[in-house]
Amino acid sequence: MTPVHDRSRHPGGPTGLPELLRGHRLAAGLTQAELAARAGVGVRTVRDLERGRSSRPQRTTVELLVGALELTGAARSAFLAAARGQAPAAPPVAPVGAPPARLDADHHVGTPVALPLPVALIGRDTDLAELVGLLTDGRGPRLVSLVGLAGVGKTALALSVAHAVVDQYPGGAAGVLIGEGSDAADVLAASVAVFGVGRMPELAARLDGRPALLLVDAAERAPDAVAETVHRLAGAVPSLRVLVTGRHPVGLPGERVWPVSPLDVPPPGSERAGPSALADYPAVALFTARLAQVRREPPGPAELPALAALVRRLGGLPLAIELMAARGRILDLNALLDRYGDRVLDLATSSGAAERPGWDTAEPSRVEGPRAAVAETLRDAVATSYRLLAPAERAALRRLAAFGNRWSVELAEEVLADDADRDGTVAVDPVPLLDRFLELGLLSVRGTGPFRFRLLDAVRDFAAEQATGAGELTAIRRRHARVVARLVARTAPELAGTDLPAAVHRLDEVSGDISSALAHAAVDDPLTALRLAAALSRWWRFRGRDVPGRQWLRRLLADPRTADADPVLRAWASLGVARLAAEHGAGAEEVPAALAALAAFRDAGDVTGEVEARAVLCALLVAVGRHDEAREQAEAVLALAGRGGRVRDMAVAQNNLAWHDIRVGDLAAARRRLAAVDRLAAQCGEQWLRVLARANLAEVSRLEGRYADAVDQGRRVLAALADLGDPGHRHRVLGTVGLALARDGRPTEAAEVLAALRPTATPVSPRLGEAGWPGGARRAPVRGTRPEDGICALIEGNLALRRGDRELAAEWYAAAAEAGAEGQNRRDVVEALVGLAASTADPTVLDRLDRACRRSGIRLLPQEEELLYALTAGRRGGGPATT
Repeated sequence: MTPVHDRSRHPGGPTGLPELLRGHRLAAGLTQAELAARAGVGVRTVRDLERGRSSRPQRTTVELLVGALELTGAARSAFLAAARGQAPAAPPVAPVGAPPARLDADHHVGTPVALPLPVALIGRDTDLAELVGLLTDGRGPRLVSLVGLAGVGKTALALSVAHAVVDQYPGGAAGVLIGEGSDAADVLAASVAVFGVGRMPELAARLDGRPALLLVDAAERAPDAVAETVHRLAGAVPSLRVLVTGRHPVGLPGERVWPVSPLDVPPPGSERAGPSALADYPAVALFTARLAQVRREPPGPAELPALAALVRRLGGLPLAIELMAARGRILDLNALLDRYGDRVLDLATSSGAAERPGWDTAEPSRVEGPRAAVAETLRDAVATSYRLLAPAERAALRRLAAFGNRWSVELAEEVLADDADRDGTVAVDPVPLLDRFLELGLLSVRGTGPFRFRLLDAVRDFAAEQATGAGELTAIRRRHARVVARLVARTAPELAGTDLPAAVHRLDEVSGDISSALAHAAVDDPLTALRLAAALSRWWRFRGRDVPGRQWLRRLLADPRTADADPVLRAWASLGVARLAAEHGAGAEEVPAALAALAAFRDAGDVTGEVEARAVLCALLVAVGRHDEAREQAEAVLALAGRGGRVRDMAVAQNNLAWHDIRVGDLAAARRRLAAVDRLAAQCGEQWLRVLARANLAEVSRLEGRYADAVDQGRRVLAALADLGDPGHRHRVLGTVGLALARDGRPTEAAEVLAALRPTATPVSPRLGEAGWPGGARRAPVRGTRPEDGICALIEGNLALRRGDRELAAEWYAAAAEAGAEGQNRRDVVEALVGLAASTADPTVLDRLDRACRRSGIRLLPQEEELLYALTAGRRGGGPATT
C-alpha cells in the first residue's frame, strides 16, 4: 500500500490513471484486495495499475473498476479518459462517499461537491450554527478539529456542517475517509484526488485562490499521516480550509479544537412531566427516533421511566443510544434497562457504518478492512481513547471516576492530591488534566456553576474497571469519601444561615456522591462515615430523608469501630438522630439521646452544640407532652443566645416561644414574638427566617379569625418559598391558607388549595425546632395515612360545615382527628375535635377534646369556645377544662 504517489504518467500535466484509481479507492475506504474482490479482478491487477506498471489496461477491466467504485458522470468520464491515456480537460471534483462520486446537484455549477449526503441531526443545533459561523468567517481558522469519543456523532456533525457551508466555497468541498494503516502518501494522494488532481501544485493551480473545503474523517486512524498532510496542504494551498474529525486534535499551530459532547439527557424525575417534556431532551428524541425504525409503538407511559433511565445510563452517547434502541425490536424498554443497564460497556457495534454515516457503501454484513475499524464494544471505544493518555493522566482519570455526579475543579484538586501530602500543602492543578480529557472527548462540561464537570458514563465505568484491575479501587473510594465528607463539613454551617438556599443546592448537586461515599465509608472507614452523616442531618431533614438518615446515624453510632470517636462528634450524630426522629413522630424514643448530647456539649464547653441540643429538645418535649420543660429549653436558648450575641439563635428561640404562646391562647404575645423574629432575622440578614416568621404570622392571623389577612399573608409567603425552594413549609402554609379560605366562605379557592395539597409528595418541614413550630406543624403521619391527609380532611370538614352538611362535616373532622392523633402538632387534633363536637353534639367528643387539651396543654381560643357554648353550657368554666 505504498505506491509512489508523486510519479505521474503525465509529468507536469493532468492526473494519470494510477493517481485517480488510488484516490478513488482510498476515498471509498477500500483496500486493494477489497476493490479487486468487488470488481471481480485480481489483486495484482489493481496493484500494478496503481503502481503504473500496466499502462494500457483492458477495457473490460476498466469497466469493472468503474462499476466497483460506482463512478458516474464527469468522474467516470475522467477515469475512462485516463485509462485510454488521454488527458481529461478541466477534471471535475473527484467523488467520495456513499456512493462515491456522487455530485450534489442542489448546489450551483461553480461549487462542485464530493461529499456523502448529510444525515439528520438531533440536538446539535447550537454546534451546527457556531461551526457554520466559524467556517464562513473569512478570518476564521484554517483548521477545525471536531474531537470526541467514538460514537459521539463527530462524522454526522461534520457532514452537516460541510454541506451547510459549501456555497461559501467556490473552489469546492470534498472529503476523505482515512483508512487504518494509511501513510502520509496515502492521505495526501486521496486528499488531492478528491479535487480531481494528482499533486499539490495542481490543486493550488486549479483552485487559483478560490476557497475550498476538505473534510478529513477518522483522523485517529493515521494521526501522524493526517498531521503531515494537513501541514503540507496548508503551506501549498493557502485557500484550502480543513475540517477534521478524530479522537484527538491534529496538533498543528492555529488549530481550533471543537469538543463534541454527548446529547443532553433528562434529569431524574423528569419522566413525571410526561412524554412531550421528555422528548425535548435530544438523547430521548434520538432514542425514540431510532426505536421507531424497529417497532411501531412509541414508548408507553409504563416505559417512560425506563426510557429516561436508559439514556442517562448511556450518557447521551449517540452510538450507544442507537445500539440500545436497535434492541427494542426484541425487548421493551423496561426489559432493556433490566438486561443492559449495568452492562453499557458491553454494547457491541455491528459495523463501521454505525459510526461513519454516509461513507460505507458495502453490504451490511461486511466487517473486514477499514470499515470494521470502529470499536467492537463501547469498552473498546473508550479503551482506544484511554490508551492515548500518559500514565499519570490515566491514574488521574481512574481517581476522578469515583465521582458519580458533576464535580468542581476544587473537588478534583482534592481527589488528585498527592498521597504523601496528608496536609494538602502541595497543590495539584487539575486544569491541564481536565483540558486534556475534554479534548479527547472523555469529559463533559455543562453550565456555568462550579459543579459542571463530569466524566461520560461509559468512561467512568471503564476507568472504574481499570482501577479494579490495578488494585486501586478501595483506596480511590476511601479518598472520595473523605473528600465528600470535607465538602459536607464545610457546607453544613451554611444550612443554618443566610446562605441556606445555596448550601442546600450545593449538596443537592452532589447527592449521588454523598450516597456512594457514605455507603463505602460505612464499611471501609466508619469514622469518616460518621463525620459525613453527622453533618448531613439538616440536609436530610430538609429533603425529606429523615427516616433513612436516622437509620444511617444509628447504624454508625452502634458500630464498635466508632465507639472511641470524639465525644463531641458522637454528640452531633446523636443530636442528628433525635432531630430526624422528631420528623416522623419517633421523637419520644430519642429524648434520652438528645439529653446525652446536651450533656456532652456542656462538658466540652461547646455553646453552639448546646444551643442546637436545647432547640431540638424543645421540639421533642413538645411531641411527648412535656410542654413546660419544652418552654424552659426555649427560654434557655434565648438566654444563651442573648449572652453570646447570637442574633440568629435569638430569633429561632423567639419563634419557638411564639408557639408556646399560641398553645396557651395568648395570640397577642405570639404576634409580638414573631415581630421580634422578623426584626432579628433582618438584623442578621437571613431572609429565610423572615419568610418563615411571616408564615407563622399568617397562622396567628387565621387563629385570630382574620381570615382575609391570613390568606393574603400566606400567599405572599408561598411566593417567597417558591423562590427559596422549600416544598415542606409550602405544604404547611398551603394548609393555613386553605383553612382560612374555608372559614371565610371561599370554597372555590379552598378547592384549588386542596388540589395543590393532594398531589404533593411526602412533605418535609425545613427547620424543625428552629424556625417552624417546635411541634413540626402538620407533618406526622399515622399508619395508613399520608401527612397531608389530616390537613386536607380539616379543610374539607370546614367547607362541609359551612355548607350546612353536618353529617359530611362530622366524617371529615373524624378523619382529621384520626390522621393527627399521633401527630406532633396537637392543635390540628383540637381543631378537628372542636369541629366534630359542633357537627355531632356528641358529649363523648367533648370528653375526647378535654383529654386532648389536657395532654397537649392547649387552651381553646375564644371563637372555639363560642362554637361549643351550647354543648358546654352545663360544664363548669363554660368549656372544656384547659390549662
